Amino acid sequence: ELYANRGAGVLGSHRVAGPAAEHRALLLLGDLVNDEARRLHAATGLILERSKLGVWLVAEAGAVLVAPGGRRLFCYCVKVTGTDLPASDRIAHLLLALRCDEYGFVTVANLAFSGAPWRLRRRLRAEHRTALKMAVQAAVDHPLAFE
Repeated sequence: ELYANRGAGVLGSHRVAGPAAEHRALLLLGDLVNDEARRLHAATGLILERSKLGVWLVAEAGAVLVAPGGRRLFCYCVKVTGTDLPASDRIAHLLLALRCDEYGFVTVANLAFSGAPWRLRRRLRAEHRTALKMAVQAAVDHPLAFE
């Protein structure tokens, strides 16, 4: 129960920057992702990213990896340096790190929780539950889910 609560904290937002800085950061983040991810970010503040290891939900304070098949997830806490960075800028940094070296990201990040999605789901806000449901569905459809 305590670890699942720590895992839910990975998806929470922490700091709010000024509106001008956040707007510029959103423009950068928008250039990195597709329309589906932009809509999800507008609704939830999270980015869904498909990769070799599964499906990621990238947030300001870390990322959640939903393994292929959607039956297990891993919550990674990552601190982006720079206390004055807007939330979208922090997400963009983590997204670029994932794309650059996914295995390195998993190695360096702190594992906050590993378990079934339902354990994490009941500790999330409603909009984050929706994003988690989308990630689990994408992980079920992941090519490695049937190997």
